[in-house]
Amino acid sequence: MKGKHLRASELDPKIIALRFDASFFFEKAVRSLDRNHYDKALKYFRKAVEYEPDNPVNHCNMAGILSEMGDYAGSNEILSSVLTDVDPSMTECYFYMANNYANMEQFEEAEKALVTYLEEDEEGQFLDEAEEMMELLYYELNRPTKLNRIKARQGVVEHDQARVLLEEGKFAQAAQLLKQISEEQPDMFAARNNLALAYYYMGLFQNAKTTILRVLEDEPGNLHALCNLAIFYQHEGGGPELDRLVQTLAITIPFQEEQVFKLATTMGILGRHEEAYRHFRRLLHGAGENSADASLYHYTAVAASNTGRYAEARRLWSHLQKQDASSEVPRFFLSRLEELQQQGTPLQVLSYHYHLPFEEQFRIWEKFGSEQVPDSMKKDPLIRSSFFWALRHGDRATQLQVIQALSLIGDDEVRQALESFIADPDQEDELKRCALQVLNELIEQEQDVQDSHSQAEQLKQSEDEDVCHATEGNVSAPQVDPQWQAVLDKVLTVMSRQSDPAMQHDLRSLWQEYLDRLAPEVPMVQHTEGWAAALEYLTAKMHHHSVTYREVADRYGISVSTVSRYARQIDSVCGIKQKLKQPLSTFKKQV
Repeated sequence: MKGKHLRASELDPKIIALRFDASFFFEKAVRSLDRNHYDKALKYFRKAVEYEPDNPVNHCNMAGILSEMGDYAGSNEILSSVLTDVDPSMTECYFYMANNYANMEQFEEAEKALVTYLEEDEEGQFLDEAEEMMELLYYELNRPTKLNRIKARQGVVEHDQARVLLEEGKFAQAAQLLKQISEEQPDMFAARNNLALAYYYMGLFQNAKTTILRVLEDEPGNLHALCNLAIFYQHEGGGPELDRLVQTLAITIPFQEEQVFKLATTMGILGRHEEAYRHFRRLLHGAGENSADASLYHYTAVAASNTGRYAEARRLWSHLQKQDASSEVPRFFLSRLEELQQQGTPLQVLSYHYHLPFEEQFRIWEKFGSEQVPDSMKKDPLIRSSFFWALRHGDRATQLQVIQALSLIGDDEVRQALESFIADPDQEDELKRCALQVLNELIEQEQDVQDSHSQAEQLKQSEDEDVCHATEGNVSAPQVDPQWQAVLDKVLTVMSRQSDPAMQHDLRSLWQEYLDRLAPEVPMVQHTEGWAAALEYLTAKMHHHSVTYREVADRYGISVSTVSRYARQIDSVCGIKQKLKQPLSTFKKQV
């Protein structure tokens, strides 16, 4: 046998030939990582790089190991070389570099790398983590990060702003922004759907229908657009097109909560109350009776009442009355239900809106008088949308009522609505004259307010300097508003540390400080959950508790950006940065 070479078929089958390549060393490195043997893992990743020098993943893995070992500068050298020499499209490297700079407390460099990541990365894999890092940099640098765009969310930031405008009842401003987004991002169907709704709320029905039909040309199965189109068909008086569309919607069972809610409200508006009740019950059951949004109880109660389930409706409105104590809605419907049942009369079909019926709104406005209508009613977006709609499409008597009611609101949105009404050739001349009179009065009132502010400013400048040094005890706090109290009630109910009396005390103090500093220009609370979540987040940070925007947002059922937005508003007034020096957080990398 000496000198004889064995053929492959004659080799011992128990002997396995090893193949040394990048995959082999990658697997060895991963096994070493599992055992926390970072030195060995680094050695194996380096070997993988030697075998596949053009594979950017191997380089990033090596950079990740160096970062875990505390060699942040070495990690960044590798990441920089990946971007310059291996694969410039690996934009996530900028995020890894921002982590390393932050851990080295080089916050200016961290900000540059983070901004580059957000403005260049298309996938958005680390968007949530990037938002957390922006919050850290905001505290460390004592200024907001200058960010022109978020490429992975192109149009999303602006769309969120437009949705806020819709929620606040600023429909004309929302429509202008949504139109711009739709033109720049035609594939962003959510913006186009909301544009149609903005037109609809303003009473511009033809614009709304044209917009939604174009959405369905591009995406025929878009559920939000189909629901909107069904409502528009109903506005036109129904017909075969509406019947076919309703049959399709009736057998549709969506799984996403947002789509279920849209379908439920649409079926209710279309008079298909049994289907609406079924979908609302699904949502209520999924959210849980302790965590469901207050308005969801009202919608479900309305559907229950409209299907003759009066005991269920009473139970839901009673629960809502406890959950949303500041609202007149559950009290009104409970008393109305009790009154009609005593008479043996069924409750009429109710509207699926979380506000008082249109006629009841006018009755309350007349009761309060022109100077005492609560701001909460003036700024309620649903009330405003119903007024704008009735101004365009109501009968003559209703239009006259609406014109007078709008004179009590008197903001820019109302003035735009009245100007558009006056310019509409299809409206009656007498109604236009009434609208013009109200518009002129509003313009005069605005000028009076400006003159008053100017006089007040002059008076303030001429006051004795000693007044400026008045003690804090002599400064009167703003009157407690039910909406401000609702924010405290919400956060004290939801917050994770309800048993911490010190945290509760500081939370109340922070909210009172914020309102005191803004007085008399205190905020209008349109998003109770957003303010409550921001208060919990900032108070937790003041107590050095580990908490993230994501955790708080999930607890209140809102977005991370909403918590961040309201937290920044409070901080900009109260200067939390001056009270708190937040320690550096450790950012984990994914390789």
